[in-house]
Amino acid sequence: MTSWQERIADLGYRAGWAAVRHAPESVARKSFDLVGTLAARGGGPEQLRKNLARVIGTTPEQVPDALVEQSLQSYARYWREAFRLPSTDPADIVATTYLSPEDTALVVELVDAGRGLIFALPHSGNWDTCGVWLVAHHGQFSTVAERLKPESLFNQFVQYRESLGFEVFPLTGGEQPPFEILAQRLRAGGVVCLMGDRDLSDHGVPVTFFGERTRIPAGPAKLAISTGAALVAVHHSYPDADTSQMVLTPVEVDDDVAVTTQRLADAFAAGIATAPADWHMLQPLWEADWSAARRERLG
Repeated sequence: MTSWQERIADLGYRAGWAAVRHAPESVARKSFDLVGTLAARGGGPEQLRKNLARVIGTTPEQVPDALVEQSLQSYARYWREAFRLPSTDPADIVATTYLSPEDTALVVELVDAGRGLIFALPHSGNWDTCGVWLVAHHGQFSTVAERLKPESLFNQFVQYRESLGFEVFPLTGGEQPPFEILAQRLRAGGVVCLMGDRDLSDHGVPVTFFGERTRIPAGPAKLAISTGAALVAVHHSYPDADTSQMVLTPVEVDDDVAVTTQRLADAFAAGIATAPADWHMLQPLWEADWSAARRERLG
């Protein structure tokens, strides 16, 4: 991205944040719903169809148009909530985010145990909502953010999340690698939240996901193994237009990173299958969809 493109992106996000944050809720909802509907015209993004096809067990051509539209509206809802989150009362978010009594008790048990807790999440629903809920109930947690360009845009995202009570470390370019800092937090009994369904490096762990091969990040499993922290898969979804839901699945930690990561992938798949429209994966994920350059790079 060139410098002028970076400046335009920066200005665009700033304008979007300001406009959506201060718009009436009804206007924001209708506007973003319309964006999702328009994006689904002509069949919607081809890659989204391919990804949804794996989840529901069909071909891209047989993915219902209604599911594609629901998925894009869900994705638009995520962005609406993200833009409005800095001006939204966290208490309102907590009040409309539901966990079962068993899952609520599980978080209390694991946090109180003091051994460290890792929340691993797929890109489903609104992962920031999970963070707001966690801060409200258990205080600050630590996470990692992909470094965006321009730097000013990345700083906006970091400041925005830190204002919510998150402790954010850059994935790359920080004073020290985030793994060691996160391990320190876990050994001290802290909580770490990580996105876990899309590998942004060349070091992902091969797994079978919805019956096909892909790679997902090794971080959650490596941290759990090296620190003794509990590992929990968290699935977030939108049951209706006004509420959201978190479902927790404890993941057994093995000394083998590959085995533990496969268990995490299985937990992600089970959650995503319950609400395919809320899994916001529009990028190539499976090996069959990789570019020739990536195939050659990963061998």
